[in-house]
Amino acid sequence: MFALVDCNNFYASCERVFRPDLNGVPIVVLSNNDGCVIARSNEAKKLGVPMGAVAYQFQEMFTQNNIQVFSSNYALYGDMSARVMNLLSQFAPEIEVYSIDEAFLLYDKCDYLNLADEALKIKKVVTKSTGIPISIGFAPTKTLAKAANKIAKKFAERTNGIYIIDTEEKRIKALKWLPVEDVWGIGRRLSKRLFEIGVKTAYDFTQLSDDWVKKKMSVVELRLKHELEGKPTLEMADTAVAKQNIATTRSFDHNYKELAVLQERVSTFAASCAQKLRRQKSCCNAIMIFLHTNGHRKDLPQYSQNIVVKTPYPTNSSIEIGKFALEGLAKIYKENYYYKKAGVVVMDITPENRKQFSLFENSNPKHLLLMQAMDKLNKTIGNQKVKLARHDLGRTWKMKQERLSPRFSTNLKEIIEVKTH
Repeated sequence: MFALVDCNNFYASCERVFRPDLNGVPIVVLSNNDGCVIARSNEAKKLGVPMGAVAYQFQEMFTQNNIQVFSSNYALYGDMSARVMNLLSQFAPEIEVYSIDEAFLLYDKCDYLNLADEALKIKKVVTKSTGIPISIGFAPTKTLAKAANKIAKKFAERTNGIYIIDTEEKRIKALKWLPVEDVWGIGRRLSKRLFEIGVKTAYDFTQLSDDWVKKKMSVVELRLKHELEGKPTLEMADTAVAKQNIATTRSFDHNYKELAVLQERVSTFAASCAQKLRRQKSCCNAIMIFLHTNGHRKDLPQYSQNIVVKTPYPTNSSIEIGKFALEGLAKIYKENYYYKKAGVVVMDITPENRKQFSLFENSNPKHLLLMQAMDKLNKTIGNQKVKLARHDLGRTWKMKQERLSPRFSTNLKEIIEVKTH
């Protein structure tokens, strides 16, 4: 059996852990630079706040309905997520951390286990230890476990946040309830195609023949159909596998047109990507750089471009990746445009200990020790205290975070204070 454990309204719940006065109060969390809504509490959903709502356009609604607005506090969310996942790893032989607020647990050869009791135990431990409410769905496949979790969350008062699909009757009932567009793995385009042939629920989808699905769709959808039928086809993924693409992108606090400003930004993004590569002991063989103007400023000329630069050798040096990124930037930069966003994506990633050397040109071996020293210092005295010379040491680049809550669990200066009398 698979279990999908999902943290309820995770970002909002993290804000409430250290602010119990927010329980029952509508909450929204904003994206980078406080741009748009990326998370909502149930109370905010009931008030009609849509996902992706542009913050400044809904400010009046936030004020009128006493909706508490927070900037994304990824230091807090990441730490709380790690705490939840560490607790979950104690319960099952195998765990797959699927996202910051979701994890699959595999209960293989555990027929003796009472799943209802196990779920209650998990809920009790996680809630008591972290204060984060969770929902749990058990089922014979990962896709059905997703469906079970939806039911557990949707009908929380009846299910106590727990639902187990352990009989054929429950499987059929769940599939007839689940809209096909809400099936894990079926996106908007595919759901539209299915609507056109009368497929409206997950159960309708399972009634299509295997041959038709394979011919008209693909083997991916065929596996999904088998998953819904209770036949496991998706295995637990190895969460320790290195990422195949690493990106650092940011929207700027202002619109900038000066090349020097963009060079500093892109160089900084490249260094961030290089640091992430070193952290997972990998190197990249290609780098993508992109630039965007502000799409919301219709009064300004618009421009968007990207370029992929192949590196002559695999590298994770901040110096070298920054150099190649700036070469790419020079090719796509155009004067007299006001830029709002830029980014660097390192691609074609290979393990550090298996990189292919070239006969004529290779990464500077001196950079290895230099990068190790930089990483050690930044880890010891504070992130990004040591920078490259091309980075502007006098300029502090920060995202717009006007509603940022304290980093209660990761910064000693911001921990909660308890006063006694």
